[in-house]
Amino acid sequence: MPPEQGPFHAQRGRRRAAADLAPARPALQSGVRRRRGFAATRARVTNRHELPKCAPVKIVSWNINSVRFRIEIVEKFLREVAPDILCLQETKVIDADFPEGAFRALGYDTIFLHGQRMHHGVAIISRIPLVEDDRFDWQANREARHVGVRLPNGVRLENVYVPAGGDIPDRDVNPKFGQKLDFVERMTAWSATLDCPTILTGDFNIAPLESDVWSHKQLIKVVSHTPIEVDALNRLKDSNSWVDLGRHFYPAPARLHTWWSYRSPDWTVNDRGRRLDHMWATADVAATAQSHHVFEECRNWLKPSDHVPIMTEFDL
Repeated sequence: MPPEQGPFHAQRGRRRAAADLAPARPALQSGVRRRRGFAATRARVTNRHELPKCAPVKIVSWNINSVRFRIEIVEKFLREVAPDILCLQETKVIDADFPEGAFRALGYDTIFLHGQRMHHGVAIISRIPLVEDDRFDWQANREARHVGVRLPNGVRLENVYVPAGGDIPDRDVNPKFGQKLDFVERMTAWSATLDCPTILTGDFNIAPLESDVWSHKQLIKVVSHTPIEVDALNRLKDSNSWVDLGRHFYPAPARLHTWWSYRSPDWTVNDRGRRLDHMWATADVAATAQSHHVFEECRNWLKPSDHVPIMTEFDL
């Protein structure tokens, strides 16, 4: 990718974003990739639905790690990138205290919340109409980890925050790890019966491929990249016609990270990232995907989340 074409590079004649968004370190930018053919994928599955043509729709997923504490960078992102739909995870706020006014002031008047005090929490914020919201309890303990909606053309959008799973990858020693695996298995059971065009996005807290982490060898026994977690996520992916859009536009072994620990005083020095945030779509919706972006420079913003936003543009 040419250095001038960072993640905020305008496409198809749209104006560029503000100058302060120009990527400072192009080698670390995942950038933008345009669509490759989906013929092989579509040949393997039945296209159950012919989607009505609508317009380009930009959907963002971002684990914000407290929406109230980081509302300034959320506003900055919305002003300069202007996605149509924003899916947030780890909002860490009850619904009554969610900062709706900040979003409405920017034209995002459709807001669906599933909040919880101090922990977890998900939200979908949109400037296009959305309907039929739901909240699945895949954690089986009423934690606020999912909210879903339907777009005007019938496409489902599911926003999920998979548990991190604690530090020890053994369900007998670490109950949180067992909860994580059970969460993904419940998602798999739901996915196996799914029969409508769907986008599934959020913080999956699993980096499945060797190239999804800074060091496969050093992380193979670390929660988020263990074989048992990867197997569980692969079963979810295989339970329907899911297409991993990040890896569709950036095939392995290309570097692709969305999370860097706060423990490093300068995340850019060692670049010890992992790809924990994902955008999947059933094959019928994936066929409309036009580009995928990873906004790495947001990790350098004031009071950043340890995750960065990802965005896919669809012709829906």
